[in-house]
Amino acid sequence: MTTSLTVDHEELQAAKEYVRHVYAQVKERNPHESEFHQAVKEIFLSLVPVFAKHPIYMKSGILQRLVEPERMINFRVSWVDDLGNVQVNRGFRVQFNSAIGPFKGGLRFHPTVNSSIIKFLGFEQIFKNSLTGQPIGGGKGGSDFDPKGKSDAEIMRFCQSFMSELGRYIGPDTDVPAGDIGVGAREIGYLFGQYKKMQGSYHAGVLTGKGLSYGGSLARTEATGYGTVYFVEEMLKDKGLQFHGSTVVVSGSGNVSIYAMEKAVQLGAKVVACSDSNGYIYDEKGLNLDTIKLLKEVGRKRLSEYVHAHPEAEYNEGSYGIWSVPCDIALPCATQNEIDEEAAKLLIKNNVKAVGEGANMPSTLEAIDVFLNNGILFGPAKAANAGGVAVSALEMAQNSARMPWTFEEVDTKLHGIMKNIYKNSIEAAEEYGEPGNLVVGANIAGFLKVADAMLTQGIL
Repeated sequence: MTTSLTVDHEELQAAKEYVRHVYAQVKERNPHESEFHQAVKEIFLSLVPVFAKHPIYMKSGILQRLVEPERMINFRVSWVDDLGNVQVNRGFRVQFNSAIGPFKGGLRFHPTVNSSIIKFLGFEQIFKNSLTGQPIGGGKGGSDFDPKGKSDAEIMRFCQSFMSELGRYIGPDTDVPAGDIGVGAREIGYLFGQYKKMQGSYHAGVLTGKGLSYGGSLARTEATGYGTVYFVEEMLKDKGLQFHGSTVVVSGSGNVSIYAMEKAVQLGAKVVACSDSNGYIYDEKGLNLDTIKLLKEVGRKRLSEYVHAHPEAEYNEGSYGIWSVPCDIALPCATQNEIDEEAAKLLIKNNVKAVGEGANMPSTLEAIDVFLNNGILFGPAKAANAGGVAVSALEMAQNSARMPWTFEEVDTKLHGIMKNIYKNSIEAAEEYGEPGNLVVGANIAGFLKVADAMLTQGIL
């Protein structure tokens, strides 16, 4: 590693040993939580030069405190399906770190949700939220409930039961959940309604991602996807590249994916492929986003039906195959670990120039190494997909002021936030001896703000 840091060999070795020691503790104290281990390892490896230069962070036990949530809440969610059968799911909320503000992070409803998934997401959220420059701490939650195939009445009953327990631990100045995979406008509405009933009063700021009629923000729906593209746009500019005239592949077809596609097209790109959990569609001439919106946002249908309206397009079973599609820019916006080492090599073989993570941790550590070692522009999730939570914080601000902003006002603020995240990340990478490495830069920039706040607040 080429570094301009004024640290000697002993300081560097002490920092490495500190990181190794704490990571070993994490694995021992959190067995079988592979996703959490992965998230911790990726951040820890970036922070060695910080500890070498500033040993105060080691002496104050910052890492030991960071990896231990302030609070982990597990609870039973009992509900009755349309046939009168009692169903039982697990609910989770991790309140990870509140050094710079109330806990903030989404709720995920998906069968894969467990304590490891929630902890990895919550840990990442600490640094992502810090990067936005907004006063919000890190948290995350959800359930192993699967909304797919459920009626609106079943989803309402589940959400009401879920909030009956979660509502004890959240509030506008305590913990502010939002949506994530499986939790959209419908679910947020049911959750908010139950919280309002429990409190007997109207606390608009307790949830974000709300409908516009009851305290939601314009541009919140678009924020994560738009923000990802804004961040990648900054990466491209630095290398004299642009979206205009580029071929783009976007995995997923949910909220993040749809609006990443929309903004990429607005910037002159051609989006040729997207996916869902069953497979992917491909059209070398470009996909029709209006049709995708009708299928996914209105009809809640599978992407396989796209070819009925557009027979010139191809549908292929298996979403992993999307990484075989040639492209200039890849935007993984589906789920964690969707790009492994082999997929990364396939993208490089097909001449990808930039990868921007719209999902949370969609690339494995091995895949990230492949991208960085081959000079691919790489925007890590905690920086590139921070637009969603950034606009959630703007929604909280509007709720507190009881004054809504226009779409243009919010979008302009979002664009500025994403530019600042890129600037701060690239500068941190340069300062700590890894010029151009946005993984290192984002981790360090996010860490420093939280760590400094923790130092000033004492051992808590």
